[in-house]
Amino acid sequence: MPITDTSLGPDTQTGAPVAAPAAAPVAAPADARMTPRAKLILLLLCAAQFITALDFSILNVALPVLGKDLGMDQADLQWAVTAFALPSGGFLLLFGRTADLFGRRKLFLVGLALFTAASVLAALAWSPAAFLAGRAVQGLGAAIIVPTGMSLLTTTFAEGPQRERALGISGTVLSMGFTIGMVLGGVMTDALGWRSTMGLLSVAGVAVLAAAPVLLTESRHPERPRIDVPGAVTVTGGLLSLIYALSTAAEQGFGHLDVIVTLVVGLALLVAFVVVESRADQPLVSLPMLRRRTVAWGNLAGLTTFSMMSTVIFLLTLYLQEVLRLSAFQTGLVFGVQGVVSAFAGVVAPKVIGRLGARRTLLIGLLLQAGFTATLLGLGTGTGMWLALVGVTFASLGHLWAIISYGVTATSGVPDAEQGLATGLVTSSQQVGITIGIPLLSAVASAHIAALRADGSRFAAATLGGIKLGLGLDAALVALVAVLVAAGLRTARGTRRG
Repeated sequence: MPITDTSLGPDTQTGAPVAAPAAAPVAAPADARMTPRAKLILLLLCAAQFITALDFSILNVALPVLGKDLGMDQADLQWAVTAFALPSGGFLLLFGRTADLFGRRKLFLVGLALFTAASVLAALAWSPAAFLAGRAVQGLGAAIIVPTGMSLLTTTFAEGPQRERALGISGTVLSMGFTIGMVLGGVMTDALGWRSTMGLLSVAGVAVLAAAPVLLTESRHPERPRIDVPGAVTVTGGLLSLIYALSTAAEQGFGHLDVIVTLVVGLALLVAFVVVESRADQPLVSLPMLRRRTVAWGNLAGLTTFSMMSTVIFLLTLYLQEVLRLSAFQTGLVFGVQGVVSAFAGVVAPKVIGRLGARRTLLIGLLLQAGFTATLLGLGTGTGMWLALVGVTFASLGHLWAIISYGVTATSGVPDAEQGLATGLVTSSQQVGITIGIPLLSAVASAHIAALRADGSRFAAATLGGIKLGLGLDAALVALVAVLVAAGLRTARGTRRG
């Protein structure tokens, strides 16, 4: 039976017809059981999502070693992250729509090939320029893999229990990829050097690329409309400018001229994008789809849960290593426990959704994430490892429930011809969230640390003060969005019934 949300809104399935995809669903719609072939396809798509998520975090603890090896200045190390984040966040919507028109399987393979080749280049890099070029192309490949992989998933599995189970597994794998990257980055860098992290991505990319043509069949929009070029230019330029501004602000502060200029340009381009889309005959983003309250509020929840949870992990990494002076390996063990609980949460989430409904599960997940993030305000300079472990673990449980339930809410009832667009919005929320959360709150934390140091505070105390400010804002933002989403979804229910 379909999962129904009786608490905060109508059935999670909106009743809108779902067009039969070119690659027909491979499992019967009656329940969540999957055929062996369906399981292999899900494994393949999750593996692709996993390696892109892994790439976001696997270098975080390796940056100091990498910088010394390649001769990069400390101030330039942020570009190891930003070079990947810019294209991976900036081109998501464009490639999600392009895949609808020209073939999801085809672009998925192109993205995998780019990502794998770029990982090889990054692993063999002989100079900072070569390494950053590899990272940028990795990001471009990820911008293709993520939306095409998600749209292949939603057009392969029928709406209802199957898709909810598939989205649950995919969301768990995506979140675990970010966490496991923190663990593997430290272990592999200590044992084999930083180049081994890029080598791992290369091997994984080859494996997925070899299996994809055998398992996947092609699907695309039946009418193949033309691409909305003005929309593509404005949204891509706006996202690139915004991500650059926030990434640079984390190092230089918001008062720096190029941060102010690119932030204003980015916001102006995104406003222009909305105007362009409202007038386009065949828009890149369907504004009527965004007027669906489940899509709009669901994606706001997704953007928030991803951006704020990735920030918690970043700030706790700083706390464990800079305040408690734990090694990279010990820090990795803390997040390893979180990863195990995240896997459990992902398995349990579809059952929770079945019992409570997607919308209620989404709100519970956000509130759990906010509440356990707030407990981290009790961290101290001498002890706090166990509080950090418990807090991040249970915040991650809520985070996983929020991920899976928002994905179900934001993609249910969308016709197959628009699945690339719907999943492009979902994956944009994920990728942009991961990209903007860390630089935004780390910039706030860094400014507070500098102010405390100027007042004479010791390094550990000042660092802890900045981390707590970031964590407090993090928890408050998640709680605020939970309240807004609850109100928005109740309004959606009232509007539908009216």
